[in-house]
Amino acid sequence: MEVTHRLNLCGIFKGIMSRNFSLSIGEFYHLYNRGTDKRLVFLDEDDRQRFSKLLYLCNSQKSIVFRDIPIGSTYGYERGETLVDIGAYCLMPNHFHILVHEKVEGGVSLFMQKLSTAYSMYFNTKYARTGALFEGRFKATHANSDEYLKYLFSYIHLNPVKIIDLKWKENGITDRKKAEQYLASYPYSSYLDYMGQVREEDAILNKNVFPEYFKSIKEFSQTINEWLTFKDRN
Repeated sequence: MEVTHRLNLCGIFKGIMSRNFSLSIGEFYHLYNRGTDKRLVFLDEDDRQRFSKLLYLCNSQKSIVFRDIPIGSTYGYERGETLVDIGAYCLMPNHFHILVHEKVEGGVSLFMQKLSTAYSMYFNTKYARTGALFEGRFKATHANSDEYLKYLFSYIHLNPVKIIDLKWKENGITDRKKAEQYLASYPYSSYLDYMGQVREEDAILNKNVFPEYFKSIKEFSQTINEWLTFKDRN
C-alpha cells in the first residue's frame, strides 16, 4: 500500500479522549490509559511483570486472588472462561495499550475494571501512596475497519521506539537499525510473540480470533518495518 493511502500515523488518536459508542460482543477495540498527571506507572521490572501477569489473570469470568497463585505458575493457571481475546499489547513507562476482541457482554469493561483495580492496589501498596493511579476511565477506539485493525498491530508494537527516539513519527527515524534492535530487546509487549520468540507471556494472547494479517513472521516483520520507515508529513 502506498504511503499516501495510509492512515495518519500521528493524528489518528488525537481528540479521542472519551467514547461515543457502545462496546459490543464480536467487535475489536484498542484500549489505553495513562498515569494520572502523566505520572510513571511502571517503575521497575517487578511492576512490568506484575501488570503482564494481570493481563492474563484478570481476563477471566471468575474472581482470582493473585496471592493464591503458586509462584512460577501464573501463565499456566487455569483461569476458566475469558472475558476478551487479546491480540496485542504494549507497556510504556506512563501508559499502556491493549488490542482486544469482546467475547461476552460487558467483557471489556469488566476486564479493564479488574486489571486497573488490581494493578492500582499493588502499586499503591508497594509505593505507599493513595488515590487514583490512572487517568480516569480507560480510553477506547473502535477498530471498525479492516485497514484500521491491521494498522493497530503496527501502532501498538512500535510504541517503544518513542523511548529512544521521541519524535520519530514526525521527523522520521534517525537510526533504523538501533530502533529494530531496541524492539527486539523490549520484552514488555507482544512484539516478541509475533516474532516467534518462545516465552510464557504468549499465553496472554489469543491470535486465532483476529484476522490472519500476518501468515508468517516475515510478513509481520515487513509490515512493522514499513511503518518504521514511514515519515508522517501531515
